[in-house]
Amino acid sequence: MVNFHFGFWDPLLVVVVTVQATILAYLHHPKWKALMLSLPFPFTVAVLAVGQPLDATNVLGLVLLAIFTYGVRLLHQNLRMPIIPSIVVAALGYGLIGWLVAGVVPRSDIAFWLACAGTLALAVILLKITSHREERGHRSSLPVWIKLPIIMAVVILLLLIKQGLRGFTTVFPMVGVVAAYEARHSLWTMSRQIPIITLAKVPMMIVCRLAQNHFSLPAALALSWIAFLVGLLLISLSARFTASRQME
Repeated sequence: MVNFHFGFWDPLLVVVVTVQATILAYLHHPKWKALMLSLPFPFTVAVLAVGQPLDATNVLGLVLLAIFTYGVRLLHQNLRMPIIPSIVVAALGYGLIGWLVAGVVPRSDIAFWLACAGTLALAVILLKITSHREERGHRSSLPVWIKLPIIMAVVILLLLIKQGLRGFTTVFPMVGVVAAYEARHSLWTMSRQIPIITLAKVPMMIVCRLAQNHFSLPAALALSWIAFLVGLLLISLSARFTASRQME
């Protein structure tokens, strides 16, 4: 039996995801879509909606996010499955794995730190093997009045099972589902963005985990945004430095 509690943050999450996904859909260049995908507004509100302290499931959600994104690309580009079934299969896979794993992952500190170390290592590997590619842009031609109900339905369905998924809810590709469809001509770029998001978001989660023991959850999340933005800036500067060295 699903224990569903609809609180203040739930409708706000629907609004935030809908706005961010809609903006992403109407951006043309893959790099701007990737940047919009990176912004952790849905994560922030989802943490408040779930109402549980951050633990290992939040971090491991980033692993499932990578599986979702790379899975969509594999199904659509390699196995020639149509984009919508590819997204549905990958999203169901995220939900199923998250539901099963959430029941066994401990909330302990050691589980959290092990998850951080393993997830960061995976992100570095993925970034190394997913080199930069130039892909063509695409801007959605689907009317907003059709797109909005679809986005809202995805988020509401997720909210119905948020307690069962624990921290996996906060990293579920709510915007990523739309991004995968709208960026179906640049799935490689979207895939490459996932380890970048991970490298910036794990420090964000670490700061939030440490701060939540001393501050309210909203205050801890506000502090964690500083870590995220600093991490994203450092990754961007590192990428530019590497690119300039390769051009010399």
